[in-house]
Amino acid sequence: MTLGPSPLFPDLRRRLTGVPEAMDADDCDLTQLEQTYRNFGQVNAVVSGWRAVYQRELRPLLSATRPSSLLDIGCGGGDVPRQLGRWAAQDGLRLDITAIDADERAIRYASALPQLVGASPIRFRQAMSHDLVREGRLFDFVISNHLLHHLRAEELAALLDDCQRLCLGKVIHSDLERHPLPYAVFSTLTLPLFKDSFIRADGLLSIRRSFTPSELRRMLPSGWRLRRQFPFRHLLLYQYTRHA
Repeated sequence: MTLGPSPLFPDLRRRLTGVPEAMDADDCDLTQLEQTYRNFGQVNAVVSGWRAVYQRELRPLLSATRPSSLLDIGCGGGDVPRQLGRWAAQDGLRLDITAIDADERAIRYASALPQLVGASPIRFRQAMSHDLVREGRLFDFVISNHLLHHLRAEELAALLDDCQRLCLGKVIHSDLERHPLPYAVFSTLTLPLFKDSFIRADGLLSIRRSFTPSELRRMLPSGWRLRRQFPFRHLLLYQYTRHA
């Protein structure tokens, strides 16, 4: 007997679109939403791989004397920029971080967290990338975590264009790869956990909404490259080149 797609084993051959995550609803439960923001730190520490990204892509370019600037787009509860700020401070490196999100609730939550000891204060702001382009802002690094799968094709193209305009150094977008194995593993491991947050349901939905490597490669403008990262992740990279 052949098992077809079901709620437990959805068809991942095609990207799911048009289905928003629960935490993005304007009327979602605020207690669950804030618990989800808290849980992001635990989940991202396991699956997002930012420690390796920091060590390989960011740390070699940071200085102990000259501050570098970093923009995080779609920062959510702020756990990723806070980790980057903490690691840079521990390494004695100067990193000034601006973190933006379209959702005022995320910015309110992240702004209320205590400042990191020894690190430059993170500037949290409700904004979109095109707002900063319009203001003429420039950064040494532009990053995002788990943002790409939220976007339609035309929105992704606009984001990548904004990033090229905002960055004077390196752009790093990290996101999930749509694949049955991470879906099954995440579904199984989170089943007894995160009962009071949106982590499990929205996480599974995020995998279904994410791209495959071939889908992303077809959408990349000139100058961008895709690198796969363990476990089942995309790194979308762009290096600014000064034109004569």
